Amino acid sequence: MTRSTALGVDNPAAEPITAGGVLGRMGATMAGHTKWVFGIWLVLLVALGAAAPSVFSSLAGAGWQANGSESVQVRELAQQHFGGNSSAAVQVVVHSDTRTVDSPQMQQTLSDVGTVFAGDPRFGALIAPQPGMSISPDGHTGILIAGANASTDDMVKAVDDHKAELTALSGDGIEVYPTGASALWSDFNKANHDAMIQAELFSWPVTLAIMVLAFGSLVAAGLPLLLTLAGLVASAGGLVLLNEITPISVWAMNFAMMFALALGIDYALFIVARFRDAIRHASSPRAAVAETMDTAGKAVVLSGITVLVSLSAVLLVPAPAVRTMAVGIMLAVFFVLVASMTLLPAVLGTLGSRVNAGSLPHAKRQVHRSPRFAAWGELLHRHPWPFAIGSLLVLIALSIPVLGLKVAMPSIEVVPTDAPVRQGYELVQAQMGEGAPGMLQIITPAAESAETAAAATATDGIAMVTPPQPAPDGSDYVMLQAMPTVDPSDAQMGTILDTLRADLPEGALVGGAPAENLDLQQALNDYLPLIVGIILILGFVLLLVALQAPLIALLGTVVSLLSTAAAFGVAKLIFQDGHGASLLGFTPQGFLDGWGPVFFFAMIFAIAMDYTVFLLATAKEHYERSGDPKVAHVDGLAHSGRVIFAAAAVMVAVFFTFALADPLPPKEMGIILGVAVLLDAVLIRLVLLPVLLRLTGHAAWWSPAWLRKVLPKIDFSH
Repeated sequence: MTRSTALGVDNPAAEPITAGGVLGRMGATMAGHTKWVFGIWLVLLVALGAAAPSVFSSLAGAGWQANGSESVQVRELAQQHFGGNSSAAVQVVVHSDTRTVDSPQMQQTLSDVGTVFAGDPRFGALIAPQPGMSISPDGHTGILIAGANASTDDMVKAVDDHKAELTALSGDGIEVYPTGASALWSDFNKANHDAMIQAELFSWPVTLAIMVLAFGSLVAAGLPLLLTLAGLVASAGGLVLLNEITPISVWAMNFAMMFALALGIDYALFIVARFRDAIRHASSPRAAVAETMDTAGKAVVLSGITVLVSLSAVLLVPAPAVRTMAVGIMLAVFFVLVASMTLLPAVLGTLGSRVNAGSLPHAKRQVHRSPRFAAWGELLHRHPWPFAIGSLLVLIALSIPVLGLKVAMPSIEVVPTDAPVRQGYELVQAQMGEGAPGMLQIITPAAESAETAAAATATDGIAMVTPPQPAPDGSDYVMLQAMPTVDPSDAQMGTILDTLRADLPEGALVGGAPAENLDLQQALNDYLPLIVGIILILGFVLLLVALQAPLIALLGTVVSLLSTAAAFGVAKLIFQDGHGASLLGFTPQGFLDGWGPVFFFAMIFAIAMDYTVFLLATAKEHYERSGDPKVAHVDGLAHSGRVIFAAAAVMVAVFFTFALADPLPPKEMGIILGVAVLLDAVLIRLVLLPVLLRLTGHAAWWSPAWLRKVLPKIDFSH
């Protein structure tokens, strides 16, 4: 072997590799053209990295709406005809214990608030506090409304820009708080962003420690983090550029950060572990890369496709924030997948046997075929039924609570108690009534105004209805405000809204922030069965194509549902019933955030199928070599068990760091995903699925002749 070949430098002609599959030859090409690969990635990362630092300030802050719903129609009509007095308008609460709204000091403060808004074209008409509508009965609290003259995303940014200036007007016994939906998302996004950054910073050293223990080598442990960093920078820059075309929710980056870290480590673990085994007997680093990509590389590609397909189903939900969160994760997965197929093979080809540099003492005895997981596979093979029944009982017991799961859009409690929007919200409730922060807006033709006002006033659950206000632009519309008798997040709010809409004349439309939340929740509920069905079908089809075996593809898909159901059962016990709430430091809302079932199902199923592909692809590789189902079962575990265990440990550590966050949504996300991965890896991938391989024997890998002719041929043996 020449020195240039051993080091993996550019010399593609030195050792042409034509055997193996497409991915093997592609991996060898990457390892043989390292200068080109590194150069292209450097240019890509510099270009996208230049945009990456502005990702959190550039991305959209709103988008939590059901496009085409009645409430969105009301908001659009309000912005068009009523000076922007819509759900996106900014409400500024001005309160004094000692002075009334008509006092000179309070009037001066209201004038100062108007001055803050005056220089910004994103704000529309200003509506001063009005008796009977936006002044409290005792006269000590008034609400000034600044109309929304821009999109909901721009209004959130407008609040970001001015809320410090507004709250700075507090003083001399007068309090000033910006409230309303735009202010809520401004405060919520900031709290959420801070929590996500803290969790990410905490998870990196934990991840590195687990990597070192798993690989036993500092160099090998660093490669997954290199891959993840490349994926993160590329996806952050990509989201900023994509935001120039269409608004992308800031939440997209939050999820992208998490998934780039989790899946980047998963993929790198699988590939690097296989390369370390191949380099022991391969004729050169390029040959080792070819063997690695021809086996582990196929599993990674199939896993990545499965993740992308699962998340693509979420794009059906007509909510911009939900869709763009899925886009953010898909972009991160895409870049991590591309880096796994190009950058990582080039690095491995360059390193060669030096991938084991900086090894810890125990690592020198480490081999790819884990004796411990081989022994575990033998134990499962001898006693399959006790392990199958035990794991099933645990999963079913944890799944039962999901039958009582309730979902709703987040309440005001998702923002910190010292956030201005929450202080203003609670002040309005105390001064004006429980439902005052969640006023419903009714827009109706002027001819039906009297009938609409009478019907709204008579509706159960409506405490007060303001007189009809004609549209300032002279159009044939009037607006009424209806105050519910309950808090906007109360379970009765949905019934009140449905009753109000049913009682009003046909031309009347009902909107407002509570209605937008309820309409979005309804859309999420309506689309959930469709999304679950699509994900299950596509997951089965992808496993079928990968494994060419219908029985194990079906079993692999069905058992993935168990960890998902169990994770949601645990979520119900914690976040709805409040078990462990004091330990985790939150106040339960009595429900799970409404976007959770749709989004978390897609994410959990994608992760579960990730491990399924790793285990079954390895088992099929050994079945193709030996034709013996016992060898497939035992050696499948022996060669993939350590990687699955280490990858799951990293994911659980990453996800559980988000449980330390103060805002509730990141806490929900971290615990639900962490529990799902823990249950899936331990009880399903390392127990139940191997036992099913044992019990089904040859039938697991059987495929009818007609199906083999239809499906593309995919081999996992090299």
